[in-house]
Amino acid sequence: MNKMNYSHETEKIIQNNKREQIMPSLLLHACCAPCSSACLMYLYEHFDITVFYYNPNISPKSEFDKRLDEEKRLIAEMLPNENIKVIEGSYHYNDFLEISKGLEKVPEGGERCFKCYKLRLEETARLAKAKDFDYFCTTLSISPLKNSQKINEIGFEIAEKYGVKWLPSDFKKKEGYKRSIELSKQYNLYRQNFCGCVFSKKEEVLYES
Repeated sequence: MNKMNYSHETEKIIQNNKREQIMPSLLLHACCAPCSSACLMYLYEHFDITVFYYNPNISPKSEFDKRLDEEKRLIAEMLPNENIKVIEGSYHYNDFLEISKGLEKVPEGGERCFKCYKLRLEETARLAKAKDFDYFCTTLSISPLKNSQKINEIGFEIAEKYGVKWLPSDFKKKEGYKRSIELSKQYNLYRQNFCGCVFSKKEEVLYES
């Protein structure tokens, strides 16, 4: 797929929906509260959002639970009147270990991460299809350490497979990542120093802010 300006594509969809005076439903995969913060503030006026917290890559389970609690707290405090629901995905850590086989020593940001994107996006698309959402998307692209090109390529591929629309995005653009840091401080969010999996924890220095 040719590289496109995904941030611009998001804006085109939003503006088109405004002209048609519609607010589509969006199933937004969330990896953590800090990443969700700026994404939600950008999207909530334009989509009827349900957050899907599905991250079997995160370990240990206590870390998974802590990030889920922070996600819920953020939404309750930041957007208390928007009726944003949170769907808790099941935690099957072995699913992540299975897709990581043979890639354990691949540096962070490589093929193992791409498989992890796909694992989470595919489950999001399945749920979006089952519950008849108009779009699905993820907060992952807000991180400067995540490959937005690959995230969107996978998103479009899975959208075609399941017959549900992918919302193209690159949330780090237009100072999105900077805004997420500001909101994290404002709401005193827990900001982890590793992506979530045992392999990223070995490189946690990369995530210190």
